[in-house]
Amino acid sequence: TWIIVICVGVFILDTFLPTRLVEMAFHGEDGITRMPATAHVDDSEFHEATTPEGRPFIGYEVRDPDTGERLGLQEVQPMRFIESFLHFSTYRGFLKVEFWRLIGFQFLHSHYMMMHLVFNMLALFFFGPLVERHLGGKRFLAFYLLCGIFGALLYVALNLGGYFAGPSLNLPGLLDNDLTTPLIGASAGVFGVLMAGAFLAPNATVLLFFFLPMRMATLAYGLVAISILFLMMDSPNAGGHAGHLGGALAGFYFIRNPHHLHGFFDFLGRADPTSHHYRKGRGKGGSGRSPSDREIDRILDKINQHGVHSLSEREKRLLQQASREDRA
Repeated sequence: TWIIVICVGVFILDTFLPTRLVEMAFHGEDGITRMPATAHVDDSEFHEATTPEGRPFIGYEVRDPDTGERLGLQEVQPMRFIESFLHFSTYRGFLKVEFWRLIGFQFLHSHYMMMHLVFNMLALFFFGPLVERHLGGKRFLAFYLLCGIFGALLYVALNLGGYFAGPSLNLPGLLDNDLTTPLIGASAGVFGVLMAGAFLAPNATVLLFFFLPMRMATLAYGLVAISILFLMMDSPNAGGHAGHLGGALAGFYFIRNPHHLHGFFDFLGRADPTSHHYRKGRGKGGSGRSPSDREIDRILDKINQHGVHSLSEREKRLLQQASREDRA
């Protein structure tokens, strides 16, 4: 629920905030596309131009600081305010080590295509609760964010592969867009949720477009097959489909190995009562802890391994009692 609220809230807020010009690729006079320029710029006016592939763009001139010779055009792209700081690209998120973008891009959606937000949020609304009940709230959040992160990492791998292979090879599956091309959307996390749903309830009936019944597993693997096809065909949204596949691969793995999720938030320490750091700090050390402390640790370990739904009524009562005592 909170993921949906944040995504919708960011979308609405960014609608009313001013746009910013963000530097994208640098198009040299020699016809070579490079990273954003660092030489002296003359941004007194913008020029319209097209890339060698025929894509139109606007940019300002970049000149040699010593000779004044024109070196090329620095492309700029108008971008929503929040999107400009949180979107992911191989250049900004990976090469410039702005790692917060691995999380931030998952809460952004295109303002030019409203259905981008609608479809992602509907998928989370209908299929997210099944996975969350199985994993528990904390592990579900870790699962969702990791699927998004792996979507971005596969995008980076294919983008770098296409960049170094060059347009002459034109290998299927590699992304030939420049390294500043932005990636946004919750689709990678959603594809991870779909793969988890296909594992937990493969025979559950879902209504595609609210009227076409099919098995949960058929829907999930069918969407993955479509993304593979569009990626291999180098469709206009090939980068987005690369993100879908990275999220799907992560979802396939982590739903079968949920014990790898429980350490995702351990950096919070005592702020997170289920972290390893918190459990190590309980009592006066391992030998000084009471039997009740050890029992609570056992219950927390059980939650980490199997989710909240695995607890017996007695274990739930013990955990509630311990929680009340901690607050007191």
